[in-house]
Amino acid sequence: MSFDSHIQRGHPVITFLLALFGIVELAISSWLTSRFNRFHDYTDLSERDRVRFTLFASTWTVSTALFIGLMFTFHSSASAATSILVHVVWLFLTWVIWTAAAAAITEMLGGGLNCNDVTGFNYCGQLNALEAFAWILWVITTLAFIVVIIRAIMSARRGDGYRGGLVSV
Repeated sequence: MSFDSHIQRGHPVITFLLALFGIVELAISSWLTSRFNRFHDYTDLSERDRVRFTLFASTWTVSTALFIGLMFTFHSSASAATSILVHVVWLFLTWVIWTAAAAAITEMLGGGLNCNDVTGFNYCGQLNALEAFAWILWVITTLAFIVVIIRAIMSARRGDGYRGGLVSV
């Protein structure tokens, strides 16, 4: 089985997983943002802002993963929307966003909260879940980015450049 067939089968799976976990993260972060806006019961402004940034990150991931996934599925492999360059740029931006979001949440929680012995944080379980799903999304994005970088190197060595399709025609 060639590398192209692995990409053709794996691309929809990866974009679906990004969208699925992004929706979970979107639900958690939007609920927390709603509670913070309504009751103003965040520990400090940093907690509120980090949760809001995670809301942005999950919104970005869900919308762009669905768009990229649909473009890859329904357009020809020679389309500009399915090019290696588009995937490299998109995955790099998404990776940077999730690196910042996961690191910010982790730093805020000190690596995670023990909900039996927590003081100062409301919504302990939700904040732990927010951190966990942020790291899950970071891992998926990192793995996808590595595969696309490998494919970009293969395409450049083959002479197709970075505007070529993610799979060979």
